[in-house]
Amino acid sequence: MKIERDNNGHVVAITMTRPDDMHLHLRDGVAMKNVLGPTARVFRRAIVMPNLTPPIRTADDALQYKEKIISQIKRNPNADAQDTFEPLMTLYLTDHTTPQNIMDAKSSGIVYACKLYPAGATTNSSNGVTNIEAMDAVFKAMAQHDMVLCIHAEVTDPDVDIFDREAVFIERHLRRLVQQHPDLKVVMEHITTSEGVDFVWNARENVVATITPQHMLFNRNQLLVGGIKPDYYCLPILKAEAHRNAVAAAAVSGSAKFFLGTDSAPHASHKKYAECGCAGCYSAPYAMEFYATAFEVMDALDQLEGFASHFGADFYGLPRNKDHVILYRTQQKIRESFSFGEDVVVPLMVGKTLSWQCN
Repeated sequence: MKIERDNNGHVVAITMTRPDDMHLHLRDGVAMKNVLGPTARVFRRAIVMPNLTPPIRTADDALQYKEKIISQIKRNPNADAQDTFEPLMTLYLTDHTTPQNIMDAKSSGIVYACKLYPAGATTNSSNGVTNIEAMDAVFKAMAQHDMVLCIHAEVTDPDVDIFDREAVFIERHLRRLVQQHPDLKVVMEHITTSEGVDFVWNARENVVATITPQHMLFNRNQLLVGGIKPDYYCLPILKAEAHRNAVAAAAVSGSAKFFLGTDSAPHASHKKYAECGCAGCYSAPYAMEFYATAFEVMDALDQLEGFASHFGADFYGLPRNKDHVILYRTQQKIRESFSFGEDVVVPLMVGKTLSWQCN
């Protein structure tokens, strides 16, 4: 990593190993083609989420989805990095997933993780798991075959406050799961609370977490004060400032237990600005700029490369990337929208001005 400064000591450029996005939504069809380019321009690899309609449940499903992604990369000439972008596939766990599904996924050589969505927790999660404790045979097979378990760690009970869902999930499910399966590699996705941070800090070495830019940068006031702002609505929802501080501190700590996962989740504007209020922040076009902003606020730009480019690859057993990206100190205004199939998608922090630009 190389940090360049001007004569006054201000950082003007950062050269760092090309990053990987360890939690990404690419959707499907024409919309996928629209949102793939911004990620492939900057990131070398991405863990691609399986919550399509229908979901990616088997190794064959994953292979077909990967082939769709690769075909779109080849047709999109906008960026040099795209011809080497690698989607890392995942399976969607359901009540009907079997140990054989895990064995087949491992044998395929293209599936790197399985995603546990508690049924009803977020977008396209209606087919998710309804009884986590009944999945022990699947978790055992995952540990045996070195398959990573990525968890959307929230309960869905209607009597649990939406701001408490992560903390309750830890106490109700995650502690037992981790104790019951000590060899299982677990990613607590998009952590949002001090309880989540504390759990990962104190868990064994193979329990880690991804962190999004929005949960580093914003608390729930950004969503709610002065009127509800759909662009900032995601699940898990933004939390109180004390939780945001804990998450940001974990991200810049230099610990390999915390690494980049944007959870960039595009939704057509007519669905985002509607009664359903689809959950998800579209951050891909400015992801590294968002993270650079967050790390600079914490006076920790020297920790950005490990978080973005090293720790995720190491956890998944992947070689670190050999090429580099450069973040330049220059202002750019965030666009009003991007194409998304027959509609448009509105990015996170729409209309705001950033102080960084990634090549």
